[in-house]
Amino acid sequence: MRKHWIDNLRWTTVLLVLFYHVIYFYNNKGVFGGIGGFGPYPEFPQYQDVVMYILYPWFMPLLFLLAGASARYALDKYDGKAWFKARTRKLLVPATIGLLVFQWMTGYFNTAVAAQEEAFDGMPGVAKYFMWAISGTGPLWFAQDLWLFSLILLLVRKIDGKNKLYEACGKAFDGKYGIAWIILLGLVYWAAEQLLIHNPRPESADGLYNLYKPLFYLIVFLLGYFVFAHEGVQEALKKAWAPLLGCAAVAGTVLIVTTFGQDNTSPQYLSSPLNCLYGWLMCLAMMAWFSARFDSTGKFAGYMTRSSYGLYIVHYLVVAAIGYQLKLYTQLPPWAMYAILTVAVFTLSPLLYELLRRIPFIRWASLGEKK
Repeated sequence: MRKHWIDNLRWTTVLLVLFYHVIYFYNNKGVFGGIGGFGPYPEFPQYQDVVMYILYPWFMPLLFLLAGASARYALDKYDGKAWFKARTRKLLVPATIGLLVFQWMTGYFNTAVAAQEEAFDGMPGVAKYFMWAISGTGPLWFAQDLWLFSLILLLVRKIDGKNKLYEACGKAFDGKYGIAWIILLGLVYWAAEQLLIHNPRPESADGLYNLYKPLFYLIVFLLGYFVFAHEGVQEALKKAWAPLLGCAAVAGTVLIVTTFGQDNTSPQYLSSPLNCLYGWLMCLAMMAWFSARFDSTGKFAGYMTRSSYGLYIVHYLVVAAIGYQLKLYTQLPPWAMYAILTVAVFTLSPLLYELLRRIPFIRWASLGEKK
């Protein structure tokens, strides 16, 4: 039986990613990327940036947890080779070939500010194109990571051929005190965050590593597969959804009040105990809440289940293109820019996705979709 709450939580989280990128694009907290804010911090605090502090600690870890659990269900139904072939088409093709076919346009706007400063004068056109393609990776780091983790998972399954590790995890977290042990898994979450390279320069190779965080997200993905795919674990969370949401809200409030103004994507920030506590509690709370209250579907939910990954792929072109034009070529007040960009990303992204999925080669290359 399909778990609609996982589908609903996944597409809801993707919509939060879209809104996050609207706020992120104009942030002035030193977060790498975007075009910058409307004044220096702290003279111009930009309190709307609080959205980044609310969402960033947990929404991508949550997507990897859900991906791990979903991988377990898929591999219970399909052959590993067929599953990985489908994963390659859906994840790797858009994150490699798709960069050359579609995402280079995102890369153009990502590098437009540097181009205005004549950083690329004299560079051949072909070189610029490939630079745009690489710069257009953007949110597709998620797909690249997830494809690699899918490959690693197949190797792990060969080692655990008799499912002993999977069954042991189910027994360990099933019982009277199961929810306590699940919460204590936050120590694993915290330890995984300590694997970040502590280099504050996001333009460096270390900074790129801190974006992809392959070891951290791999551990989270495997937790989803070995722990959170179990019915007993999901039932334990489901019963505790209200206390978990309350505890997460308290932890998040303390985190935001004590750290607002810092670069919330720096390794020092992400590996802090308070950030890890909030991130882990929110992952648990969102899974618990959706399994308890949103385990159903309908026409809109069904559409979003099918299309949310495509929206994730295409949305940043809308953010970068329109956000760039608004900031550099209009005199609109900040609130108007946020409003226009928010409406644009939630209306134009679905339209762009629906256009691309109707063009045969583009559909495969940019979205990883078959006919």
